[in-house]
Amino acid sequence: MTCDKHMARTIGKGDLAVVVGAGRSGMAAARLLHRMGARVRLLERNAGGVPADFAHWAAGAGVEIATGDHSPAQFEGARAVVPSPGMAVAALHPLLATGPDAPEVLAEMELAWRQLADEPVLAVTGTSGKTTTVSLCAAMLRAQGLSVFLGGNIGTPLSEYVLSVADGGPRVDALVIEISSFQLQACTTFRPRVAMLLNISENHLDYHADMAEYIDAKFRLFRCMEEGDLAIFGEGVRDLVAARAPKARTLFFDVGARRFPRTRLLGGHNQANIEAAWQACREFGVTAEAAERAVADFAPLEHRLEAVAERNGVLWVNDSKCTTVEALRVALQAFDRPVVLMVGGKFKGGDLASLLPLMRGRVRAVVGFGASREHFEAAWLGQGDFPMSWPMSWPMSWHDTLEPAVAEAAVLARPGDAVVMAPATSSFDLFANYKERGHAFRRAVEALP
Repeated sequence: MTCDKHMARTIGKGDLAVVVGAGRSGMAAARLLHRMGARVRLLERNAGGVPADFAHWAAGAGVEIATGDHSPAQFEGARAVVPSPGMAVAALHPLLATGPDAPEVLAEMELAWRQLADEPVLAVTGTSGKTTTVSLCAAMLRAQGLSVFLGGNIGTPLSEYVLSVADGGPRVDALVIEISSFQLQACTTFRPRVAMLLNISENHLDYHADMAEYIDAKFRLFRCMEEGDLAIFGEGVRDLVAARAPKARTLFFDVGARRFPRTRLLGGHNQANIEAAWQACREFGVTAEAAERAVADFAPLEHRLEAVAERNGVLWVNDSKCTTVEALRVALQAFDRPVVLMVGGKFKGGDLASLLPLMRGRVRAVVGFGASREHFEAAWLGQGDFPMSWPMSWPMSWHDTLEPAVAEAAVLARPGDAVVMAPATSSFDLFANYKERGHAFRRAVEALP
């Protein structure tokens, strides 16, 4: 694992920088590049995808906006290219110059990090648990009296912090950053003081070429760290760490720890997230007392094993952020009561049949909605290439949309059960994102008679 410092290119005044995508991070990157003196061109495929207020600012600032399909001509002469976090870096290569005229491709995160002063960064990645863990870290640091910026993949681009400081805003004591494999693929010199990899399981194989590429992307987080930095890992990635030998001090957190039992968070996986956050925050001087207060006060995050209602003795749980098979495994392990399980959406890959031993004796019924019926039925009804090793022990049905699925779950559930929407898929069959799916679930539950 070597750092790519030799690939970094200085972006000077008047240099052309191309930003791909008018999402929040793309707009923030465009504003930051303009502040740095670059000549900025923003590309957006969707002609209606550029917010009016940003278009107005761009017109006044001299920032070019081009919509429609991308072409090599749009990247000619670029010193740097900042892709959307959802755009595979490999998809850019056919559009870019090669050799000495090749632009640097860098994530918005990397661009912003290079503009920081000495603010220490605590960065978290992993297949699951990232958002809860960074939020716990921020809560612990604040309980110790430290000022914190919480952002990155969790929603607020790091560039927005840099721009705020440039406009006279305060610097913070710590930057807590959630970072995804998409972002890490375009990070070359990013170096956190503390970095954490919680876990790795099959995910985003509709984006990454294979698991090897996905794992390599995750480990890019540690490539530029030095001996004085701290790299924290879950026990499940010990062999992967040994194969890569990071330079930073290495710590493996105890996934079974119950150090702070006073919490409203469900499941053993959240106890592991708490332990990981504590090990990271100790490096910033957080005491056990401050961490304990933060954990006790911490409310479950929306769409992550979020209890949305209890009706007639039935607990209704929104786990719309459960978009992978492994996340479903974690969700099921969080309950010691019978579960009516709601699944369905755009399947991203994974071994659904491997969940059968866990489901047996725990799942009362399965109610599906939306896409991917064929994947779930093949794995759980013994069809196709995934025969079951025992007879089906729960009823399973499917609906085209979410609302009738919620209605059927209400009929099937008994007092003492939990109805858990943990789809194990992305939401893009019926909804714009997992948040929209979670909100629709809440509305459907509230509308029950």
